Amino acid sequence: MTAAPGPPRAPERSARPPRFLPLGDSGLVAEYGGDEISDEANDAVRALRHVLEQHLPAGTVESVPTYRSLLLVYDPQRTTAAEIRAAVAAAAAAADPGRVPQGRLIEIPVAYGGVHGPDLPGLAAEVGLQESDVVALHAGREYRVYMLGFSPGFPYMGTLAPALRVPRLASPRTRVPERTVALAGQQTGVYPIESPGGWRLIGRTPLRIYAPERTAPFLLDAGDRARFVPISAGQYEREAPADAQAPPTVAVGRPDLVAEEGGLFTTVQDLGRPGYRRFGLPQGGAMDPLALRLANQLLGNPPGAAALEFAAPGPRLAAVRRTVMVVTGADLSPTVNGRPAPMWTAFEVREGDVLAFGAPRAGQWGYLALPGGVDVPVALGSRATYTRAALGGYGGRRLQRADRIAALRRAPAVRLALAAPLWPRVGGACELRVVLGPQEGYFAEDATPVLAREAYRIGMEIDRFGYRLEGPRLMHRAGVELLSDGLLPGAIQVPAGGQPIVIMADGPTAGGYPKIGAIVRPDLRGLAQAGRSDEVRFRVVVWERAHEAAREEAAYLASLRFERAG
Repeated sequence: MTAAPGPPRAPERSARPPRFLPLGDSGLVAEYGGDEISDEANDAVRALRHVLEQHLPAGTVESVPTYRSLLLVYDPQRTTAAEIRAAVAAAAAAADPGRVPQGRLIEIPVAYGGVHGPDLPGLAAEVGLQESDVVALHAGREYRVYMLGFSPGFPYMGTLAPALRVPRLASPRTRVPERTVALAGQQTGVYPIESPGGWRLIGRTPLRIYAPERTAPFLLDAGDRARFVPISAGQYEREAPADAQAPPTVAVGRPDLVAEEGGLFTTVQDLGRPGYRRFGLPQGGAMDPLALRLANQLLGNPPGAAALEFAAPGPRLAAVRRTVMVVTGADLSPTVNGRPAPMWTAFEVREGDVLAFGAPRAGQWGYLALPGGVDVPVALGSRATYTRAALGGYGGRRLQRADRIAALRRAPAVRLALAAPLWPRVGGACELRVVLGPQEGYFAEDATPVLAREAYRIGMEIDRFGYRLEGPRLMHRAGVELLSDGLLPGAIQVPAGGQPIVIMADGPTAGGYPKIGAIVRPDLRGLAQAGRSDEVRFRVVVWERAHEAAREEAAYLASLRFERAG
């Protein structure tokens, strides 16, 4: 691998200002160009990002560059859509692609064909070339890294020589090995982690594109340039890391609890790890952040302290010493030694006591908080588990039998209870405020009235990545795919079938389906906790007032009065 500066570029100001489009109550999309890959549009995105990095607008959390747009993620408690829009408009007026430093040049060694590139022979036959010609064409040019997304560190690079432009596979593979080099359409890229994928697999690199333990976890960034260098299969074998690496052992302090059963989907979660979306790593964190915050508040923990998040059937946890805990969120019939355990209140367990869960009564996601938070290593600034990249929590996986759970403190700072009339609503029918855009223009005229008028229900496909809804179809006016652009939790994507999919906490950072709107973040917990028989309705709110939702939630938290737990 080498990195070198590029030659200076002549000044070249962007002539056309961006379009400003909303993404819920915490995202602004500055969009250039049309629905095709364009170096000019991408240059404008890089120039705007360059200016904003020098002087980030107040309230900005992070920025996500894509092919033709820059997503600014902001905190609606600290700023408004109008203020962010004005700041970005001023930055866009000052942006000059000619003043942006050229990205690093990264050489990526590749063993082409054979077991590492199983699609190379078929691709060569399809385009009427020899395999060696395909390799020469692929390795014979320099590629721009337009953006990262799909999975942590996945680089979308282009553009390919016209002779190599082939469609994706009709049926995507369920498993593509990490570090596989692939291509589709005008693009090429490298799969940083094992994942599904529909691109043509032509080789493999020994370089780790994503390594969370490194000081710089991601090999590439948007704006970099890359060149592929052919190497032999033997050289690959000498340089490549082992595929089946053992998951890291998570060392914790003296445990408070031991898992007798891990439950269906129990993970460690906090409020997530902001700041990495531009690399394809979502913020993640709790599906119901309000329930997590309140669980921590009842023990005097910091608001974002790590807790166990669980779904039904829940875990079975045995206490190995005396401690205090709080259960909030979904009511999954908690018991201690077979007797009902309280919710939304701190309670004590002694050595030998067993906390278990039964039939769900309300909600989908529950939380168990311990004094100081759950003690697992911090990974990229957070303890939150992101299973797709095996990051955080217990080696990036779900809780398993015999896992040891330790609290960061021996005793809680406080032991409080929240009276039942003050409990936040969990489960049941919900009305979700939604900001239309950024692509409502891609839909038929009746699509937004249908979204605002009709009821939907939770489909069978739901997880931490996305919730598929069932109800009236939202028909498209034009194409059903577009250049991938930024995503946030709450975004409502609509694929060809017309049934909406809502991006959730661990959902992708970019996607190529049109988004008719996005749910404001405080309301997303209502969807997360809704059951499959619960009715879901949408209420359209204007972008300029959407920040009020976050401020209302903050006011609710500030207004709560707690009691001492008995």
